[in-house]
Amino acid sequence: MPASEPTILATSIGFFSRRRGPWDWRPGPVFELAAELAEAGPAPRMCFLGQAEGDQPTTLTALYGAFAGTRFRLSHLNLFPMPNVEDVRAHLLAQDVVWVGGGSVANLLAVWRVHGLDEILRECWAAGVVLGGVSAGSICWHVGGATDSYGPTLRPFTAGLGFLPYGNGVHYNSEDQRRPLIHQLVGDGTLPTAHCTDDGVGLVYRGTTLVEAVADREGASAYEVSRNADGTVTETPIIPRLLG
Repeated sequence: MPASEPTILATSIGFFSRRRGPWDWRPGPVFELAAELAEAGPAPRMCFLGQAEGDQPTTLTALYGAFAGTRFRLSHLNLFPMPNVEDVRAHLLAQDVVWVGGGSVANLLAVWRVHGLDEILRECWAAGVVLGGVSAGSICWHVGGATDSYGPTLRPFTAGLGFLPYGNGVHYNSEDQRRPLIHQLVGDGTLPTAHCTDDGVGLVYRGTTLVEAVADREGASAYEVSRNADGTVTETPIIPRLLG
């Protein structure tokens, strides 16, 4: 069964380490939440999209290792050097969850648009496939955000898919440039009201409505940054529900 309405899970949540090497991951509770939102049943079908880092084989190896022995039926869609599935649209529409990894959101969106994934993913969203991701895989669903796609000094990005009519700030508590740039971009009107996440926090949207924040750890938060009439901004904490 698909999700009961279009659903996006936009996060600053990655994998946990099993502490046996840099690529020895284990999935956190956010993936069970995604399956629950998708009403996926006992064997959730999830496809990973890694174009934000150029479809790195090492990431895929770690990803399949992380989900080995779980109830998830994992697949991936590569676009480098060409699609690895015959019918991209059919493959994505057959999923319960599409999860997008982090990296360069500017490169991610450019490649998706060349291959028509912007329209395919909108169709998936409308059909009840839960769209989710981390970092670049969070910003992409929004109008835009702050990005290091162009270098270590963060810059504005406003070419997101715009399924969600908000700005998006990721890694809000762990990278010093993130908060002040989001405040600047909302204050000067470059971005609309922005929803932001500390590391370990995600945002659940039903349609275009933010319905809750969730977290995989204590002490982390989400935030709404909105513009006042005089150009100043107000940052309002959104207390997340703890997962797991």
